[in-house]
Amino acid sequence: MSNPIEPERTATVRLGLRANLAQFSLLVLVNAFVGAMVGMERSILSPLAESEFHLSARTAILSFIVVFGVTKALTNYLAGRFSDRFGRKSVLVGGWLVAIPVPFLLMWAPSWAWILFANALLGVSQGLTWSTTVIMKVDLAGPKSRGLAMGLNEFAGYFALAGAALLTGGLAARYGFRPEPFYPGVVFVAAGLFLSAFVVRETAGHAAHESKLQGGFIGAPTPKEVFWRTSLFDRNLSSISQAGLVNNLNDGMAWGLFPLIFAAAHMTLGEIGQLAALYPAIWAVGQLFTGALSDRVGRKWLIAGGMWVQAASIGIVALSSSFSGFAAGTVILGVGTAMVYPTLLAAIGDVAQASWRGSAIGVYRLWRDLGYAVGALLAGVTADALGLPAAMWLVAALTFGSGLVAAVRMSETAAPTVGFTSSSPSMTTVSARSASRTGPLPSRRR
Repeated sequence: MSNPIEPERTATVRLGLRANLAQFSLLVLVNAFVGAMVGMERSILSPLAESEFHLSARTAILSFIVVFGVTKALTNYLAGRFSDRFGRKSVLVGGWLVAIPVPFLLMWAPSWAWILFANALLGVSQGLTWSTTVIMKVDLAGPKSRGLAMGLNEFAGYFALAGAALLTGGLAARYGFRPEPFYPGVVFVAAGLFLSAFVVRETAGHAAHESKLQGGFIGAPTPKEVFWRTSLFDRNLSSISQAGLVNNLNDGMAWGLFPLIFAAAHMTLGEIGQLAALYPAIWAVGQLFTGALSDRVGRKWLIAGGMWVQAASIGIVALSSSFSGFAAGTVILGVGTAMVYPTLLAAIGDVAQASWRGSAIGVYRLWRDLGYAVGALLAGVTADALGLPAAMWLVAALTFGSGLVAAVRMSETAAPTVGFTSSSPSMTTVSARSASRTGPLPSRRR
């Protein structure tokens, strides 16, 4: 089968947000539906585990996040490779097809095992859909507006996640845990699938065009080389991957433990829904500014500083016992995550050349979303052994340490792309500079 990213298909392609505004805006909307699918679980699944399935151990309650994180992480890796090999759109549509049973399983699951199965499907769907919308937006935006593109993408996903969390929390407070809070999920799947199948267009030609401007497809690394470069050998790519893992480690803790902490402090279901929505809402809106800011001031210190802000915010939540204290901590956590999230994706785009960018994003998102599973397991085991506050302080310490790793090991990635335009073939890529620091890996012709 021929590679869908063929240079000869790029004659009329233009890079940039303005040149691709219609398709870019459509992908922003699609990713909003992707984020809403996760949001419908965010405020109610942990309390549901205690109320309807009578789970008491924190590790057991958080098992749904472990299943979601592992399946999403592995699918992220495959989505990156498949998008480079078969094209972006087919992977996106496939992800929505996998999501069709999820809301119905959550509505009618007779046992916790069915909830876990639903979250396995949700993880696969999220890995295919969210990864592909990221790759497609990077394809369209080109290097000059990469941070802004990622900010808009993540804003759409996480603002919709927050809205869905608020909506389902309100529905649960009024009607109970099931089935009404999961009715919106049927709408989310139907809308996302329709738009992806019939309106979204393939963007692989844009990646081919950028690759041609970078010097073509000669010397692209193999999938194995991309994996090890992104995971370990390249100082920038591996620093980005560990920061992504720890970011989602603390997000997994927040997803699973925050509702339990709020409930233990006698918050109502409505208040828990508001708090569960506040953190991703601030995170989402903040990315509108931080993604574009990273294009101007660089990636490194937004990443390191954002991890430190997250660590401080987790400490604030651990020390609080009132709605106002919890709200302050979740707002600050949202700010710190907004500093980090789109910046990490933009930095991957800085370093990885277009011909292997999809695969690199897939590897990064593999490690990042394994953080959900690691965070849920670590937080659950620690909470069962030492209590909820101890689990939170441990996660805060790991988050602070991750910021130190980025500050010490990572170099700035954005500066070398300044001045690049879609019509200029001369571009000194960050990946070449990274290779010179870590030693070149063997390469092959594609």
